[in-house]
Amino acid sequence: MKRTSGRWGAVVWTVGVLAVLAVLPLATSSRLPDRIATHWGNSSPDGSMPIWAAAVFPALIWAVLALALGLAGRRGGASAAPWVGVSLLSGGVFLAGAQAAIVRANLDRADWRDAGSVGTGILVTAVVAIAACALGWLAGRRSAPPAPARQDVGGESMDIPEGERRVWLSRASNPWLHLIAALTGTVAAAAVLAAAGGLIGLQWALIAPFAIASVLTLFCASVQARVTESGLEVAFGPLGWPVRRWTAQSITSARAEKRTPAQVGGWGYRLSGLGTTVMLRAGECLVIHPVKGAEFAVSVDDAERGAALLNSLSGRGAE
Repeated sequence: MKRTSGRWGAVVWTVGVLAVLAVLPLATSSRLPDRIATHWGNSSPDGSMPIWAAAVFPALIWAVLALALGLAGRRGGASAAPWVGVSLLSGGVFLAGAQAAIVRANLDRADWRDAGSVGTGILVTAVVAIAACALGWLAGRRSAPPAPARQDVGGESMDIPEGERRVWLSRASNPWLHLIAALTGTVAAAAVLAAAGGLIGLQWALIAPFAIASVLTLFCASVQARVTESGLEVAFGPLGWPVRRWTAQSITSARAEKRTPAQVGGWGYRLSGLGTTVMLRAGECLVIHPVKGAEFAVSVDDAERGAALLNSLSGRGAE
């Protein structure tokens, strides 16, 4: 499921960037000269293209880059996914930002030689691309598959020999929530780039709702649950933030239980008569009953083993 959601996100991102690169010059053609400046030397334009070429050429570069990265990702398998994702993210940000800067520099000019400077736009784009690269790299590190657990579960709790430490880790993600986050984020990014290119004014009434919806959905689209001697930690989103924590001593009991979206009121972070449920897929959930407050459940695989370890740790703390 993790690979499926990542693949859909990459497809949406690739198509979105391709559309921005191709559409931005064409959509503003009535305000552009017949040929637009596409290259600058010593802060002055020294090269130009017809509008159609300025739309097709960067789109073709992006298509070839995305195809090459896709093929490399297929050959490299899961180990290649992080750097492929980082390359797609930062490359798309840079090309789209550069296209917006070029269009804005040519806007309302009678001749391409009169185009303004793109220095500031390219600098801002480079900074954003580097930030996107760093965030993508951090997200890729967290998505590495966990090492398989060695311990066996013998029931609702497990025996932990004296002197040994055991850790349980499980992840889950929802490809449809990732797709919704990608779509709403693409709308917000397209509006920002359209404003940067001079196509529209800066429409915060359009940008803000889609950007907020994208971020909130992304945070609820994937989760990582970890049980250690300290207790339970549930981290949200590709960067593992925000995080909810419970100490082993603050948990009365834990269990594995099957739940469905219909039972808890839908997908994502849900509040219902069953307490709080992080619902990413129907089926097995790790459910804890804290000393204080309502129950908390998260839909992850291998919940029985996580519950058994938590019960053992909370029982040890009570001795």
